[in-house]
Amino acid sequence: MPSKVRFRKQQRGRRRGKAWRGSRLSFGDYGLKVLEPGWVTARQIEAGRVAIMRFIKRGGKLWIRIFPDKPVTKKPAETRMGKGKGAPEFWVAVVKPGRIIYEMEGVSEVDAREALRLASHKLAVATQFVRRSAA
Repeated sequence: MPSKVRFRKQQRGRRRGKAWRGSRLSFGDYGLKVLEPGWVTARQIEAGRVAIMRFIKRGGKLWIRIFPDKPVTKKPAETRMGKGKGAPEFWVAVVKPGRIIYEMEGVSEVDAREALRLASHKLAVATQFVRRSAA
């Protein structure tokens, strides 16, 4: 979550359009690209990071290209309707198709593909492995 926010609660918004920022590999040689719009929670991002680092052990470098800066509110269970909006429950990053979530370098393509495959199972959106072109 962010260290400080201007407003505690946000509206949900609409998940449409394609990512026009963060859609190219900027740092590493391999990446994980999102194929559908959705929310990726802070816990999913961390679970993917742990899965990648556990697989590649101490080789290579990893960049996380998204940040969970949107609060999602929830009302307590078995609460009557009304009485305002619920308290912030968790944080999400809004992702659109084409957005790169993770980038890696310093490992072989086979290892990168497997590590990012393991991370993709932790996410709630469809993803695709991408690599830097030789252009």
